[in-house]
Amino acid sequence: MSVTTSLGDDWVPAPDGVRERHAARVILVDDAGRVLVVRGHDADQPERSWWFTVGGGIDAGETPVDAALRETREEAGLTLAAGDLVGPVLTRTGVFEFFAETCRQHEVFYLARVADAVEVSAAGWTEAERELLDEMAWLTPAQLRDQPLEVFPPELPDVVDHLVSGWDGEVRHLGVQLDD
Repeated sequence: MSVTTSLGDDWVPAPDGVRERHAARVILVDDAGRVLVVRGHDADQPERSWWFTVGGGIDAGETPVDAALRETREEAGLTLAAGDLVGPVLTRTGVFEFFAETCRQHEVFYLARVADAVEVSAAGWTEAERELLDEMAWLTPAQLRDQPLEVFPPELPDVVDHLVSGWDGEVRHLGVQLDD
């Protein structure tokens, strides 16, 4: 018996029944120390929105680096090379409700530095992304802390503060985080 879901095919049921996937994310930092974040919402909770980094599911046959580069190109219109990515600098597993389903996403984060005021584009967003993603913005860690919306991972402002001066080579592991 197949179960219908609004989630993509890359979300597969784990042995405990929770749909999960592996994802690659990119902490894009510009010369001014700002991070590129995307604001989105859930179709089932349109009143709730939050900020998060560029990234998404790792497709079959893709490496995490390949997925990070593809997602950066599709979601932000920025073409990077594998050598532009540093890390992984961070890992976590986010557990959250999306499309009225509990989801578990195993995330690996890379750092990429870009020039100040680099132009980003939403032209590569899919139809689903256009429905659920609201905007992109370059925000400083202080601006992320001061604005009223949730930020995922919640430690992102601290992570960016730490990475602005350069990565120390240590992968930060945040463990399992409940994003609801």
